[in-house]
Amino acid sequence: MAGMDSGSILVSHTRRAPSETLPVKASSPWPALYLLDGNGRIRHTHLGEGAYEQSERNIQRLLKDAGARGFGSNLVSVEAQGAEVAADWASLKSLESYVGYGRAENFASRGSAAVDERYVYAAPERLRLNQWVLSGDWTVSQGATAPNKPNGRITYCFHARDLNLVMGPAQRGAPVRFRVLVDGQPRAAHGVDVEDQGTGTVVDQRLDQLIRQSGPMADRQFTIEFLDAGAEAFVFAFG
Repeated sequence: MAGMDSGSILVSHTRRAPSETLPVKASSPWPALYLLDGNGRIRHTHLGEGAYEQSERNIQRLLKDAGARGFGSNLVSVEAQGAEVAADWASLKSLESYVGYGRAENFASRGSAAVDERYVYAAPERLRLNQWVLSGDWTVSQGATAPNKPNGRITYCFHARDLNLVMGPAQRGAPVRFRVLVDGQPRAAHGVDVEDQGTGTVVDQRLDQLIRQSGPMADRQFTIEFLDAGAEAFVFAFG
């Protein structure tokens, strides 16, 4: 990489939408950690959260290989918070799910998706696990799905401790308000990017933690309603 000398390394840890990430393959999930050496080569990759000790060991090894001095071998204590907490693999039954037509699966709105054009969608009464639907006036593109009017909804039947969504305003500097519901109600089990009453605002394109549950997990029906037009949704991620 231009501007990097042979004694440096680059660490990139991203929660942002795909257009702002490093140029790695499009199937990589978010967040993701990439360690590059002084020649710009990717030496280590970790997809998702967790593995903090191993990642720090890899950074120390790269620094040593680059000839760096003056750092110890002790590990830094990490207290992960929010979306940085490792997934609860024992209860996880929902996997990464894209909402652009290029990689979407399990779409269950009445009728088929209209590609790259406006369409008013309606949701069925019930969803099976990992099905998702749109309600309202939306445009589904290859990489994202966007509401054309206020009050557009995405509903997803999930089974996981955490529900995250990579989303953001379509135009930089144009915040979009939203609210989230679980089984039709605002819940105390909201994520770090949601207020107590289930409301929030997206200000840039990134991964937002919308639901964090505790106790035994069950199939839940999640809904996000965009109170303003101008948002884009990219991919659901679960933990």
